[in-house]
Amino acid sequence: MSDENETFQDHRIDDSDTPVSDLPDLREKIDELDRKLVQLLNERARLVVEVGRSKRDTGAPIYAPHRESAVLSRVLELSQGPLPQRSVEAIYREIMSGSFALERPLRIGFLGPPGSFSHQAAVRHFGSSVSFEDLHEIAGVFTEVRRGHVDYGLAPIENSQGGGIVETYDAFRECAGDVNVYAEAQLAVHHALLANGEPSQIKTIYSKPEVFSQCRKWLATQFPRAELIPAASTAQAVNHVHTLHEDNPESGAAAIGSDLAGQLYGVEVLFERIEDNPNNVTRFAIISRQKAKPSGQDKTSIMFNTTDQPGALVRVLQVFEDAGINLTHIDKRPSGRSNWQYTFFIDAEGHRDDTIMARAVLDAEAHCADLIVLGSYPKSKRIL
Repeated sequence: MSDENETFQDHRIDDSDTPVSDLPDLREKIDELDRKLVQLLNERARLVVEVGRSKRDTGAPIYAPHRESAVLSRVLELSQGPLPQRSVEAIYREIMSGSFALERPLRIGFLGPPGSFSHQAAVRHFGSSVSFEDLHEIAGVFTEVRRGHVDYGLAPIENSQGGGIVETYDAFRECAGDVNVYAEAQLAVHHALLANGEPSQIKTIYSKPEVFSQCRKWLATQFPRAELIPAASTAQAVNHVHTLHEDNPESGAAAIGSDLAGQLYGVEVLFERIEDNPNNVTRFAIISRQKAKPSGQDKTSIMFNTTDQPGALVRVLQVFEDAGINLTHIDKRPSGRSNWQYTFFIDAEGHRDDTIMARAVLDAEAHCADLIVLGSYPKSKRIL
């Protein structure tokens, strides 16, 4: 687990409600629990090392989504509070991240620059004990996974406000058959206003145009006279504000981005959660050259082109309805072959190895010019 030298004292009870005479005894008990926790963590780590040796002998993957899902589900069932389940999950993701490093260091590719929301999702999903590689473009994430230059890649696939991410769909079409959807993650997208100065000094605000629209009401109320200047990414905006402040502390520049970008580039968060819609979530695909094993609660992503016949799409969808398979997502992209022909993308509940799903895929192929299963993987149950 990263930062193991830090104890759990930061999360101790509120001293204000405890008689002063009781505090030394309570703190002594917490210190003893800390000692036991560290001992247990290292005992667990020694077992992880043995698991790593076994995996190397058999060629088993270091990161196994079905195992991750089972571990998280079990520990959350065991936890009776008062720690929130979100906190328990975050702790165990860090423990598992440390386990990856003990078994074999992992390299995770993401859409940069550092401090982007893709970077934030990668850190929260894989923890801080792996290596992260900024691959600059979504196509680069897919290419480097396909070549084996990174172990896994993370790419945004769908936003609850903006819909499907076309660059990711296009990358799937280019790399279909060479990479698989191995897992998925959901990130709550919260925007922050960052600046190294007082709010009253802010004259210009940098960010992506889409982010300005997502924070339109808040900006109109709080900074109606500020000039909004577009940037290529939120992380680039935060870095630019840092540079402007270094050159001129009176620049009056601010940025809208993530708190992670603020930490990386040395820019203070002035206001958190300034987005107009607090329920903005982005879903990410974790891609791999490997295939994920069934977890019991899975999804299957499929890409297909229908035959050039009336009602072909309806017949494909009817196959899944007749099989009792729930489709949770459907999208389309121009096929790139000829005008007005489309490639369709669907997510279906179930694993490709399930008898019902396997039969439905086979039946759907009869109505398709081509059909490719992009991957089966555990469903994301919680938002990071």
